[in-house]
Amino acid sequence: MTMLMVLVFVGLAAAASAQSCAPCATLKWARCDGNPCQCTVLKDNNVKQVVDCKKLIPKCYLMDAEMYRANKNLSTRTLGGKPDETAFVDNDGIYDPECESDGRFKARQCNNTEECWCVNSAGVRRTDKGDKTLKCEKLVETYWVRLELKHKEVKDGIDATALKGAIADAIHKRYDNFNKEMVTDVQYDADGRRIIVDVKKPMGDRTTDLSRLAYYMEKDVKVLPLFDRQEQFEPMVGKQKLEMEDILVYYVDEEPPTFTMKALTGGIIAVIVVVVLAVIAGLLVVFFARRREQQKYSKAQPRELEAM
Repeated sequence: MTMLMVLVFVGLAAAASAQSCAPCATLKWARCDGNPCQCTVLKDNNVKQVVDCKKLIPKCYLMDAEMYRANKNLSTRTLGGKPDETAFVDNDGIYDPECESDGRFKARQCNNTEECWCVNSAGVRRTDKGDKTLKCEKLVETYWVRLELKHKEVKDGIDATALKGAIADAIHKRYDNFNKEMVTDVQYDADGRRIIVDVKKPMGDRTTDLSRLAYYMEKDVKVLPLFDRQEQFEPMVGKQKLEMEDILVYYVDEEPPTFTMKALTGGIIAVIVVVVLAVIAGLLVVFFARRREQQKYSKAQPRELEAM
């Protein structure tokens, strides 16, 4: 009887400890338990990653967990233009990343294959792909992201002059007290319902990770929020709530990317080939037309001389 009571006590204590752990506020997939409480997320079979639920989770950890969930068929999740000639978007989508111990991306990624590439601090490919001899000397920092948002139709007009403050406030409140001063510019196209938000940090800054903000916002708009509480990113402009329906993210790094022609997709290459062939065909038409004119002129000259 005494042993039974001990086991019951231990069970109740464990249950009380588990119940005392609050859910992970910044990642709904995480599980928190233990005494003291520790929050973890699965990134492989029986392999857990410890996460700090008091702040936004590093993007590398999030992608790692998302790939695991996708492979297990669990739930996981498309005015403006390039802000700079070197800006680029994430055309490769999600992959299984290798992370440093602090959650940063390793400079070279291979997605568990023999094909590798270099990434920036946001984990986005910035070079052509190669084999495992590819060298990525350092992780290049992303210091500027452009968020192209499209909001749903609204009943009342939007006060464009109040839009920047509303966007900055919403980002600050929702994304780990993000520094509002880094929201440097907000543009608005009322006809297209598009909001262009430039978020910049000083070059050389390694304390702010812009990729976390961009990734959390992409999930808020495109799929479902990563937060435990499922509210959407909906800035209030005066009394008007803006619900978003689309987002595109451009990345600008401290150093330009090094893509070459071989990195172009088949579709783009096909377009280039068609254009080149069209130009060549046009030049050939002009060449043969001029040649026919010259032949007619040459035949006409002897007749004129005979007539004289």
